[in-house]
Amino acid sequence: MSLRPGELTVTGLRITGETELVHGVDLTLAPGEALGIVGESGSGKTLTLRAVMGLLPRGLRVSGGKVEAGGRVAMIFQDPLSYLDPMTRVGNLLAEVCRAQSGGSAISARARARELFVAVRLPHPDVLLRRYPHQLSGGQRQRVLLAIALAAEPDLLLCDEPTTALDVTVQAEVLALLTDLRASRGLSLLFVSHDLAVVASLCDRVVVFRDGLAVETGSTVDIVNRPAQPYTKALVDAVLPLPALAEVGRE
Repeated sequence: MSLRPGELTVTGLRITGETELVHGVDLTLAPGEALGIVGESGSGKTLTLRAVMGLLPRGLRVSGGKVEAGGRVAMIFQDPLSYLDPMTRVGNLLAEVCRAQSGGSAISARARARELFVAVRLPHPDVLLRRYPHQLSGGQRQRVLLAIALAAEPDLLLCDEPTTALDVTVQAEVLALLTDLRASRGLSLLFVSHDLAVVASLCDRVVVFRDGLAVETGSTVDIVNRPAQPYTKALVDAVLPLPALAEVGRE
């Protein structure tokens, strides 16, 4: 049975390099849902996300289990400068992606690129389209990556710690943008972060990773206010305003 657009099932996922790093992880994501994966560095959360996208680092492989995703999948990353060509204006790069997706003319691709800059709330799009990555702020570069991802008209958007390097104000703007895009486009989100407060502000459900295992799964409110595992409780206790944050907008 084929999955619906935006739906995801991960069953018994194992990822191996010299040793096994992810140990039989199960995940499910419904169309339009936002699922957060949270855990400390090295817990396997980013490797799991990359396995879903088929972008594991060299030397690592899926050694067991199955990943199935419905519809189109796109991904945004933590460090935009690593994924943007420093010698190419961001507008030209985005227009190339748009043209590859639609097969239309250069003029229509350029117009589509401008539409996407507006969609991700980049100010003065006609100016920013002509700039190189180093001429943009960190928040602007992250929005360019988001525009590139949206060019594929994805049903499922994978987010690999996209707000980690941003200051608090810009982080909040990007999270609000993701929330609005999810609502307006019907996107499903799989969002990885080490910051439980960020995940709680965005996601309906949370999976807690530790040492390559999913140790706890539940609704965001339950995870935040009634954690079952000591490790989860330690994550919650490390972010003092988290319980109040989790209840906002979910009553």
